[in-house]
Amino acid sequence: MHKIPVTVITGFLGAGKTTLIRHLLQHPAGRRIAVLVNEFGEVGIDGELLRACQICEDSAVEPEANGQAKGGTHPTPTVPQIVELTNGCLCCTVQEEFLPAMQALLKQRDHIDCILIETSGLALPKPLVQAFRWPEIRTGATVDGVIAVVDGEALAAGQLVGDLTQLEAQRQADPNLEHETPIAELFEDQLNCADLVLLTKTDRLEAATITQVQTWLADQIPAGVRVLPCHQGQIESELLLGFNAAVEDNLEQRPSHHDTEEDHEHDDHINAVYLQSDRAFEPKPLVDRLTHLVQTMEIYRIKGFVTVPGKPMRLVLQGVGPRFDYFYDRPWRADEVRQTRLVLIGRDLDQAQVEQYWEASQVP
Repeated sequence: MHKIPVTVITGFLGAGKTTLIRHLLQHPAGRRIAVLVNEFGEVGIDGELLRACQICEDSAVEPEANGQAKGGTHPTPTVPQIVELTNGCLCCTVQEEFLPAMQALLKQRDHIDCILIETSGLALPKPLVQAFRWPEIRTGATVDGVIAVVDGEALAAGQLVGDLTQLEAQRQADPNLEHETPIAELFEDQLNCADLVLLTKTDRLEAATITQVQTWLADQIPAGVRVLPCHQGQIESELLLGFNAAVEDNLEQRPSHHDTEEDHEHDDHINAVYLQSDRAFEPKPLVDRLTHLVQTMEIYRIKGFVTVPGKPMRLVLQGVGPRFDYFYDRPWRADEVRQTRLVLIGRDLDQAQVEQYWEASQVP
């Protein structure tokens, strides 16, 4: 039987992985695509965003004991096109959720042309790829390629990974620095595993800055790996799919800081907290309030859904550091509760402290 090609999409928090996958689902070029989404935390924001593209339907039909679909004469796929993993970093939990999810998808091989896996922003890609050496998966799927999505605006501003010039100088002066900086170490491991690097948010940068960032990235990635600018995930699927790299067979050529370790350890101080409210909020005052919160605490990422006064549409809000974007994605459904739900990912965040600030800062 043929192996299903799997594309692993990795990248730091807020780099644009979900936007990229949404565009692929909306422009599949005739492909039947399945998606595995790994969420950091309990609120499935990315999974809901992907479902909202309305390309993929959660219309699984439970089969009868004899394999026939209820109410029909032919077997019907029982696995939704999107399987969302919600219990933490994918590379740390593959034995708990990833394996059964992949096995379920492989049973539907006749209905799937390729699989996309969106890793958590905190996930190392290499341990995930190693899972494709497991006998239960190896005969049915292969890692076609690894795509690293990089926030060009963040790099240019020296955010998340620091100033580009300083970072390079520090690396040259102190080879042990990366082991002391988990986020920068993770970033480098993602680049080293990539077959293609997508540079996002370049529409916000001057041409000279884009060139500087691309030049710097070219020095960090393996020879032959290309860096491509990408706006709002709008890139041809032919450039992202069909590498035929069989990555699981050549992992030795993709170095990682954790190659000599049996298990890798993430920064245990990074966590997620949740805010939920039945109130409606105007977007700009809400962003102002969250911006002040980001300045008060070490918050890397904010994302979620907002109900806006007098608007029948649901507002999607996403923030990386002090930068926020928001847009209306779809009408609220009649069967769902209109709530504002936000996930905040940062360092040593205290749920009670965040809630206290949130309540104190709300405008009556």
